[in-house]
Amino acid sequence: MAESYKLFGWEIKRAEKDKREELNKPSMVEPTRDDGAVNVEAGGLQGSFVDLDGAIRTEAELVTKYRQMLMQPEVEKAVNEVINEAIVEEDGKEIVKLDLNEVEGLGRESKKQIEEEFQVILELLNFKKNAYDIFRRWYIDGRMYFHPVINEDKPEEGIKELRYIDPRKIRKIREIVKRKHKQTGLLSILTKSEYYIYNEKGFQNKTAPTGVTQNSTEGIKIAKDAIVHASSGLMDENNKVVLSYVHQAIKPLNQLRALEDATLIYHLSRAPERRVFYVDVGNLPKNKAEQHIKDMMTRYKNKISYNTSTGKVSDNRHFMHMNEDFWLPRRGGEQGTEIDVLSGGAALPDLLQSVEYFQDRLYRALQVPLTRMKPDAIYNIGRATEITRDEVNFAKFIDRVRNKFMELIFSALHKQLILKNIITQEDWDQTIYKNLKYRFAQDSYWDELKNLEIMNDRMLRLRDADDFAGKYYSHEWIQRNVLHQNSDEIKDERKRMESEMDDQHWAPAEPMMPDEEDPNMQAPGGPPPQAAGPPPTQLQPQQPKPKTSGDKPNVQNKKTDRGSSTKKAS
Repeated sequence: MAESYKLFGWEIKRAEKDKREELNKPSMVEPTRDDGAVNVEAGGLQGSFVDLDGAIRTEAELVTKYRQMLMQPEVEKAVNEVINEAIVEEDGKEIVKLDLNEVEGLGRESKKQIEEEFQVILELLNFKKNAYDIFRRWYIDGRMYFHPVINEDKPEEGIKELRYIDPRKIRKIREIVKRKHKQTGLLSILTKSEYYIYNEKGFQNKTAPTGVTQNSTEGIKIAKDAIVHASSGLMDENNKVVLSYVHQAIKPLNQLRALEDATLIYHLSRAPERRVFYVDVGNLPKNKAEQHIKDMMTRYKNKISYNTSTGKVSDNRHFMHMNEDFWLPRRGGEQGTEIDVLSGGAALPDLLQSVEYFQDRLYRALQVPLTRMKPDAIYNIGRATEITRDEVNFAKFIDRVRNKFMELIFSALHKQLILKNIITQEDWDQTIYKNLKYRFAQDSYWDELKNLEIMNDRMLRLRDADDFAGKYYSHEWIQRNVLHQNSDEIKDERKRMESEMDDQHWAPAEPMMPDEEDPNMQAPGGPPPQAAGPPPTQLQPQQPKPKTSGDKPNVQNKKTDRGSSTKKAS
């Protein structure tokens, strides 16, 4: 384990040959990474603090923006739909299970220890109760950090606690070294060290009491292995800043809010109908004409209001509102005083359609099918012919999100196994990590319905292929290509069938002997067909007749009987 205390925290000791191999792999292109680390050239830092004015502050501001978006009801609803699909909490079901079937080179005891430590990590996260909140926080922020607390005097006891770190207070730093290759002359980019910078006050811009904006982009260095980190894997166009899954919804959300405000203003100012009074002032001078209009307004306008808080009655006739009636003077001519109606705005339905368009665009940016967001839409999932393409794409999107989220748990599991000396770093890199699988719990009803439909379809194809078994296709080919069974499943089914043959419970019933058959019982499908001709003679027991002296044997009958018996025997 770790014995290096150059940085705060602890480090996993790695073999020196791995470092030499890294230095002996020259390339002018830096490896593609999605952890969002800030690259700095080694040798340009002094002390244990580093000043990164732009990158860290931008990422912290993005996280704050993502959390503000969650305050909007449309974003909240769409995010809840994603999390409800990814995290299934049901009684008696584990939310996620570890699958080590494809991990080779480990014994049964080692796999059992890994599964036990996996459960320990879930317990440290209190995953049964906080799975929804943990996944939600990671999905919104696009990144998540935990500090694994250990006993440095007894590191073999493993992780004692996992403490959450606000992503606006920490950032990963990678020091790189540029060297020129001797033979090719190419400039190679190598990684010298990686660590984290933590600032308790955060990296956002803060305004001092004097009104001056201050940047806080300094912090303490923490060892790489002392942090559990997982990101969304989404990067900006420069591959420098990690983005959230809700980042694409920033522009549609701003457009939707602006259009909603414009629609509300238009509805208040143009929707109500208002009267227009054309008052004939004749040839009165301007001052007297205005006074005449005011008198008319006071006479026909009632603005007495009641205050429910104080219980007072007030007269507000001295106010003129934009939604009230219009009073216009009219001079001379044949037209006199007239009252007309100013119709409301007719473009309100078009504005509402525009609002619905940008709302649908927002849902598309959040990767949620529109059928799930419409209150009047019926969500029906049954046979494969009834599932829409959007639902299929949404299911694949959930699988991709789960893959990225499990990096968080696998990172904590990796550190736990190394600390307890269950595996080595080489085992994790070469064997275990590449073949680790997981299984999230599925909704019981939909999962059962899907499996039942798949099984019914396979049984129908199996009945069709049974006529060709042993003639054109082997039984093993049918098992592999029709039932989609692998080699292990085929062997297991054969063993089970052999064991069932010896089990009397599953053994077929023995056929009854002819003398035990019930003459009143008929075979399935009716009585057996009979041959043409007289019915067969049935032997009946006869009572012997008393012989008399006058009786003689019938020779002709004996010959007939003998001949018939001979013919029958032949």
